[in-house]
Amino acid sequence: MGQWKSTARKALFLGALVLLFWPPGDRAQPRLYDDGNGAALVVEDVRILGPSWGYTLATKIVRPRGPGPFGAIVLNHGVPVSAQARSRESPELLLTTAAILARRGYAVVMPLRRGFGATGGVFAEDAGSCAAPDYAAGEAAAADDIMVAYDFARRLPYVDAKRMILAGQSAGAVASLYAAATREPKGVLAVLAFAPGMGGDPQRHPGEACAAVALGELFTQLGAEVKVPVLFHYAANDLFFNAATSRGWFERFRRGGARAEYVLQPAFGANGHYVFTDGAGARYWLPALDRFLRANGVAFTSKQAA
Repeated sequence: MGQWKSTARKALFLGALVLLFWPPGDRAQPRLYDDGNGAALVVEDVRILGPSWGYTLATKIVRPRGPGPFGAIVLNHGVPVSAQARSRESPELLLTTAAILARRGYAVVMPLRRGFGATGGVFAEDAGSCAAPDYAAGEAAAADDIMVAYDFARRLPYVDAKRMILAGQSAGAVASLYAAATREPKGVLAVLAFAPGMGGDPQRHPGEACAAVALGELFTQLGAEVKVPVLFHYAANDLFFNAATSRGWFERFRRGGARAEYVLQPAFGANGHYVFTDGAGARYWLPALDRFLRANGVAFTSKQAA
């Protein structure tokens, strides 16, 4: 834990430096975004100094209009298998989801981690082979980037630093859990994990994650460290992780002592793994999310149609 705390302090320090010495060219002019659902939102594209001086994180922010203060959700993308797909990763893939959350009173911060999309650089989250994976090493690298974006978000003038949420989809959900468990983020109230998992391959072995037992061991460790409520949300036809696997991971996580809820929604589309990122999926995951937040005292501050 000492090393984790040291890394967190470093991230906090660097985040403060970014705000003090941000080069003007690294922050695009905020603009209005209308997704056709009755609420014009504000979109910003920024570059955040990474946990080392060698790179910056390309980051998109979607937020309600006005001065706030708003709660903030740091929303983390998954990990495509191929290098080519990772190079195409973009916050735009989560923009519809971010807009849904922003219309409910949150500033949504979407960083691209090292090795993805416009951030570029060397991919640092490779867990190795299925025969001998090192999930903790890969998730530690992801958490480094997540915490820089998280600490940056807490210092935005329109954000309430005491109302923070970590969220992610697929491997991004695991990374969010890892950050919440090991970095002691200030102000975090909940973690939203949509289809959390790693090692899935819907083409070669649909529904069967490789090294599922090893990842389950990591979930047990994280469950012993997370101090805030966690939502595990899956669809019944997730072709990366079947229901038995996802339920097993959840039970391992809860066995560690965490406060957590498991939701298995009905099948969605051809592959329920993408229900959270598909605009049509909100009618399924949004009610479950609303109930979870209400039950844990983190309710949406405004309500508009999905």
